[in-house]
Amino acid sequence: MAELAHSSSPGAPAVGGRHLGRPAPLARWLFVVAGLILFMVAVGGITRLTESGLSITEWKPVTGTLPPMNEAQWQEEFDQYRTSSQYALMNKGMTLEAFKHIYFWEYFHRLVGRIIGLAYAVPLAWFALRRAIPRGFGVRLLVLLALGGAQGAVGWLMVKSGLVDRVNVQPAMLAAHLGMALILLGAVVWTACDFLRLARHGAANPASATTPASLAPRRAVPTWAGTIPVLILFIQLLLGALTAGLRAGYVSNTWPMMNDRFVPDGIAWWGSLWMTLTSDPFLVHFLHRWWAMVAAGAMLWMAGRLHAQGALRLSYALTGATLVQVMLGIGTVLTGVSLHIAVTHQVTGALLLAIAVAGAHRIGQRDRESDLAPARA
Repeated sequence: MAELAHSSSPGAPAVGGRHLGRPAPLARWLFVVAGLILFMVAVGGITRLTESGLSITEWKPVTGTLPPMNEAQWQEEFDQYRTSSQYALMNKGMTLEAFKHIYFWEYFHRLVGRIIGLAYAVPLAWFALRRAIPRGFGVRLLVLLALGGAQGAVGWLMVKSGLVDRVNVQPAMLAAHLGMALILLGAVVWTACDFLRLARHGAANPASATTPASLAPRRAVPTWAGTIPVLILFIQLLLGALTAGLRAGYVSNTWPMMNDRFVPDGIAWWGSLWMTLTSDPFLVHFLHRWWAMVAAGAMLWMAGRLHAQGALRLSYALTGATLVQVMLGIGTVLTGVSLHIAVTHQVTGALLLAIAVAGAHRIGQRDRESDLAPARA
């Protein structure tokens, strides 16, 4: 596949002697994959809020594709669940019908993961066989495939962390699982933006082997102006995952004060900074609540930078998503973690990250063009 990825289909444009492949279809495909990841984040949020994540106690990547097909198979799955600590400590006496409800969300969550894997791997193989992947992108696309597989493995490790002596998964493992999904989402969006730029500017430049290399379409490179705001937002989303894992959203349903105090009562030292950050719901809620203001400021600053560069649609999308996300966060607190608002809050956070990554890509490309302008002149 790597060798094929370095070739181009017959008639594919070339700039500066570099084969451009078919970047427009590749960009559309990756944006579809990004949309599926956003859907996966939504299903994952519902799975967590309905306490469904531990209902399937085994990891069967292939044979687990089909759900129980008869009452005997359902009873077998239920019997396995009844050996878990969640059943013994929280759901003792649960009926089979109630079990089917929580089983559905965990099964659907895993099914969507399998669908995403197929939606990525099958088109990737087709594009490779068609020699439509531009030179230099084959390895990156294979790395993204491997990262998706690793995400599934981390998901299973997360589930395992909650099957013994707990009623839920370890918050740190939940944060790792969501964090990897967000990294994968960002990498897919960045690569799609690379292909989109290659499609636009490759078609605009003369397809000539004598075109100077300085005029060839160039990939965006991360710059501090784009990277720092994205990192700030990423930290906020990880704090959100810890908040979810610790059920920290329930410790206060008032805003802006937490139970009539800026710094809430109840924060305790758990022996180390790491243990405190991953174990104390009051501290994590406090940090998530106020780091959100830093993240919102970073996003609005980036939106201003994009507006100044003429990227108006990206600027408006980033501004709108930021304001909606802040309001959803406040709404989640005031409603005592309403399922619908909390899930929308989680998905909007992932969408905001995707928009921010696209914005960072645009900033990186513009900054690189500015650096190259003297050389071209």
